[in-house]
Amino acid sequence: MSPSAEATAAGSAETTIASLRQSLCSESTPLPIRFRALFSLKHVAQTSDDPATADDPATADAAIEAIAAGFATPSALLKHELAYCLGQTKKDAALKPLRDVLSDLNEDPMCRHEAAEALGALGHSESLELLKHFRDREGEADVITETCEIAIDRIEWQNSKEREAEKLRQSDFASIDPAPPMPESGNTIEDLEKTLMDTKQPLFMRYRAMFALRDLASPPDLPTAEQAVLALAKGFADSSALFRHEIAFVFGQLSHPASIPALTAALSDVNEASMVRHEAAEALGSLGEEEGVEQTLKKFLHDKERVVVESVIVALDMAEYEKGTDAEYALIPETGAAAA
Repeated sequence: MSPSAEATAAGSAETTIASLRQSLCSESTPLPIRFRALFSLKHVAQTSDDPATADDPATADAAIEAIAAGFATPSALLKHELAYCLGQTKKDAALKPLRDVLSDLNEDPMCRHEAAEALGALGHSESLELLKHFRDREGEADVITETCEIAIDRIEWQNSKEREAEKLRQSDFASIDPAPPMPESGNTIEDLEKTLMDTKQPLFMRYRAMFALRDLASPPDLPTAEQAVLALAKGFADSSALFRHEIAFVFGQLSHPASIPALTAALSDVNEASMVRHEAAEALGSLGEEEGVEQTLKKFLHDKERVVVESVIVALDMAEYEKGTDAEYALIPETGAAAA
């Protein structure tokens, strides 16, 4: 690429990021558009320093800075999604804003939990001290304590010799998960379900069983898919809200119709933790083309929990996408300005 072409590309990237940042941070912009701007910024952060594109690596840092600017919003739903996306970027620039969110005791616990999980996804040993501090902090919310515990175990696993010896099944999902799936060792669905529901096991191991079951449920026509989904659904009976919310998240990834009854029950339970109900709503959004799902979601547009209402709004937008022909649920970065 010539110097003039590089300058043009850099200017285009700056314009795109600025436009997406404006959409993300504007409280007057509809929430679904803000989510799409976020996913576009995540895409820029993940791909802009790919040597194959010859882009300036600083573009990734600018995209991460734009995502972090969104933490000024009062929306806990959006802030928790910001933290998740930062954890998926694999970029060191995401560490500081995530550490700041986790350390802010005035921040919504759902956001702090997501920041801790994202630090685990980034996998840096330097984050262990902070994670251990909040895992052991007296009076800390259970969702933070449990998330920090899992994140610590994930970082230690990622940097261990044992990891190198494990043979993991190739997943259909590109996400960096809170825990890797169980290694391929002949575990049956019954074996994995037993580990999933065994409260004497460390949460990290139970999560590993969860993600192994997820991978046995994809693609949806896999012979093991429905049985694995039904095994996962039993996780909604667990006492941990964090655990239940992760089951709902996995169902959102799978988009398997067999999960609809369990997701509907979780969303409909007004005594359920809002972090679980919101995740159930978004998971139903990924199943928007299935009969009755949109009608179910619309029942909760006036729920007493703001995070549930906002999740339903985003889920309905996702459901509309599921019926359309868009290639991906996000703004295309090159057209971010027009969409905003």
